Amino acid sequence: MSHTAHIPSHRKPRRSASKLAVRAGVAGGVLSTLAMAGTASASPSEPVAETTLEMPVLNLDLAAEVASAVTTAAENTRSAAVEGELNAQEESALSGAAAEAKQAKEAAQKKADEEKKAKEEADRKAEAERASRTAARNSLQNTSGSGSTSGSQQGVGTVTAPATGSAAAIVNFARAQVGKAYVMGGTGPSSFDCSGLVQAAYRQAGISLPRMSQAQSSSGTSVSLSALQPGDILYWGSRGSAYHVAIYVGGGKFVGAQNPSTGIVERSLSYDKPTGAVRVL
Repeated sequence: MSHTAHIPSHRKPRRSASKLAVRAGVAGGVLSTLAMAGTASASPSEPVAETTLEMPVLNLDLAAEVASAVTTAAENTRSAAVEGELNAQEESALSGAAAEAKQAKEAAQKKADEEKKAKEEADRKAEAERASRTAARNSLQNTSGSGSTSGSQQGVGTVTAPATGSAAAIVNFARAQVGKAYVMGGTGPSSFDCSGLVQAAYRQAGISLPRMSQAQSSSGTSVSLSALQPGDILYWGSRGSAYHVAIYVGGGKFVGAQNPSTGIVERSLSYDKPTGAVRVL
């Protein structure tokens, strides 16, 4: 035989603890029976009776118990997973509702701030207009009270000569629009806004002006309100950032598209004294 050949092992396989316990119980029962039989054979006066021993029945249904335990654990795990998912969905819904409420609050606050800012701006403009009218009235009263007017002196709205040429074309067109409607963005022929009227009037004289009042107040050269001539552009606000313009038509009056309630009107300078004037002609 080769020295590398497999030699069968004479060691017996180990038995499980449960099998050993069963065998021990059986052996114990057999030994007890033999002992009782020996005792009986030692007494000749008593007949030997045949005894039948019942072996204990072992119920080791471990597979069923394990399967039941696994099923219970699986059910508990599934229940916990479902509950966790429901909790997560509830938390997500609450977070979403809170975020939407916050956005709605921020939007409402922003709108309120914008409305407040617009109202403050409108109030500021109205106050500026009232202050200008008050100053104009005071100036007119002071001028009238002084009594120092002469042919060589020029008060507000005084001109040295009537409108002629291009100035006459501008003035005549402006006066022809009196009574028409004021419409924001209007450029004629049935309605105008303030800068639309000035632009259209100067177009009659072949002069092209910018569309907006801010740019119109920067056109030409600045002139004093005490030296106005027909056709000069009057403006309210700062030069280059005026918020209203009109046309001086002579005799201390102007024509302008004032607002939606009055439309295009001819008014005295004392009605609403302008801030300044420019001469383009």
